[in-house]
Amino acid sequence: MNIASSLSEVPHPGEFIKDELEARGWLQRDLAYILGVSEQAINPIQSGKRGISPEMALAFSKAFDISPEYFMNLQKAYDLSIARAADPAIERRAFLQSTYPIREMVKRGWFAVTEDVSMLEAQLMRLFQTNSLTEVPCLSYNAKKGSDYAETTPLQWAWLFRVRQIASEMIVPAYSESSLRAAISSMPRLMVDPEEVRHVPRILAECGVRFLVVETLQKANIDGVCFWLDGSPVVGMTCRHDRIDNFWFVLRHELEHLLNRDGQKDHPSPQMVDMDMDVLTGDLPPEEVLANEAAAEFCAPQEDIESFFVRKYPYMSEKDTLGLARRLQRHPGIVVGQLQRRSGKYDWLAKHKAKIRNFLFSAAVVDGWGNPVSVSL
Repeated sequence: MNIASSLSEVPHPGEFIKDELEARGWLQRDLAYILGVSEQAINPIQSGKRGISPEMALAFSKAFDISPEYFMNLQKAYDLSIARAADPAIERRAFLQSTYPIREMVKRGWFAVTEDVSMLEAQLMRLFQTNSLTEVPCLSYNAKKGSDYAETTPLQWAWLFRVRQIASEMIVPAYSESSLRAAISSMPRLMVDPEEVRHVPRILAECGVRFLVVETLQKANIDGVCFWLDGSPVVGMTCRHDRIDNFWFVLRHELEHLLNRDGQKDHPSPQMVDMDMDVLTGDLPPEEVLANEAAAEFCAPQEDIESFFVRKYPYMSEKDTLGLARRLQRHPGIVVGQLQRRSGKYDWLAKHKAKIRNFLFSAAVVDGWGNPVSVSL
């Protein structure tokens, strides 16, 4: 047997060619004559130094009256038998990537760049604060589904625990509900000028609320979350919609959850993850209805919005809308946002919905947009 075949339990296809020649009483030069090629074209195949190409498989099939697929299967079986075994880490990386956007998480700076899959798994467990992959949400087949009003997806779990990871290192005074209620009552004075959102992180921190912004993962569709960490409330936002109306609505929605103590350990859902808050449809749990009502009333007194809508719709002019905003002492974009929700026309006067990210990011803890927050390992 030649050297190539001796390296594998599966014989090289050249062995089959040899056996066929012997069975038919042919010499190698006879086969070369039949195929119309030189002996030098056949010898490397017969000696196991060269594989059978598709063209040669078709030629052998005519010479031996055997299907070309048979020769190709012989070659495939031999090639697989001598191929180097695949790295076991491939399967482990595929398992992780099929559930979580590992590559995006590495790119975002959540994980250190590494080729060591064990290190990658360790970083994933650290993010989820567990010592076993089977306890990482969505990786275990018997993982319990949360009782959120929408099932939490792997993308949302990953984002949520990134918020937890960063929030756990933020230092704020003890939480004071009375201070938070007083702060919320005073916030409308900040709702006339987009630049005033820069005061929000400081105001909330003084009340004992850890506030941060973490860029959402692609397709996660998260707007905000609130939960309790060691008895201290946390509000995380994505600001994926860079608009003044969306910011104030989502913020007030999450603060209402905190005031109602939603998301504490004795609550059926340990965290209130809120998605797609621009379009509020379907049956919502009572706590979400209450939070939406509080957020809407905070953005603009709903009695005034309803009265304006009934009197003016469908002929709501820009001039009248700006006049309503001045009377309510709100930025026009906030009032426009409320009237858009009421009418269902989300492109109406959209030019007034000012951007706020740059003002907020100058004062808040922000993770994303090319600037990851450094956390202790």
